[in-house]
Amino acid sequence: MLHLLVADGNDRAGRETHLSVCDKTSAETYAGILRALAPDAHCHLVAPADANMVLPRALPECDALVLTGSTLHVEEGGPAVTRQCELMRAALEAGLPVFGSCWGVQVAATIAGGRAGRNPKGPEFGLARAISRTQAGAGHPLLDGRPPAWDAPAIHDDAVIEPPPGARILAGNDRLDVQAIEIRLGEGVFWGTQYHPELDLDEVAAMLRLSAQGVVEAGLCPDAPSLQAYADSLRDLHHDPEGRPDLAWRLGVTAEVLVPERRRREIGNFLDRLVRPRAARR
Repeated sequence: MLHLLVADGNDRAGRETHLSVCDKTSAETYAGILRALAPDAHCHLVAPADANMVLPRALPECDALVLTGSTLHVEEGGPAVTRQCELMRAALEAGLPVFGSCWGVQVAATIAGGRAGRNPKGPEFGLARAISRTQAGAGHPLLDGRPPAWDAPAIHDDAVIEPPPGARILAGNDRLDVQAIEIRLGEGVFWGTQYHPELDLDEVAAMLRLSAQGVVEAGLCPDAPSLQAYADSLRDLHHDPEGRPDLAWRLGVTAEVLVPERRRREIGNFLDRLVRPRAARR
């Protein structure tokens, strides 16, 4: 059995808000996907932003750590951020494979000596478009199975602005240089994506509604009703992906986003290429 530590990047308020619009927390979303990809996995859900968080299992006895997205900002600091940075550092120094999307990437880059902050090119809301491998990403196992260019769910203002020394930048697009990254610290290896391979389109829609003001201010939608209509289309496409080719065409959503197995490639690659080999050795 695999023992996977799934850390929710949100503080208590962020978890409650996410739960209210998605009917599950970010950690619960990840746990469901991890169990689907690895039926032998036991997921231990934790909330490291909380002061009273206690690990249910010692780090050396875990096979991996996964850190979810978050509404927090690394640059703002504070105990909720510091506690998550400490967990990330401890996990990597203990030799664990670590995966993170969005917030997880920003935390990993920060503790390894990089910098995360507001993306000077602006936010990505809904989908990150035309992601492609860098030279360092060509042949990297995190991106196995991805085509030469792909889209992926994305919701972020912040990003890795300065990668840490020695990091391998694996993929980027015209909005952001760091869409996928490998970071090594101690005996541990971090693989992560700024985009969200874990999110279904109905969750993207729900998160867009929460971010409506930011989407409008970024000039991506003229007003809140337009954003609501776009979110409704994403939701409807999620519920009937084969029956609504009109929506897929209008929204520019391809199979790399629509098909769960393809959308979640990076998570599956992480399990197959890093977690299982280490678990077998352990």
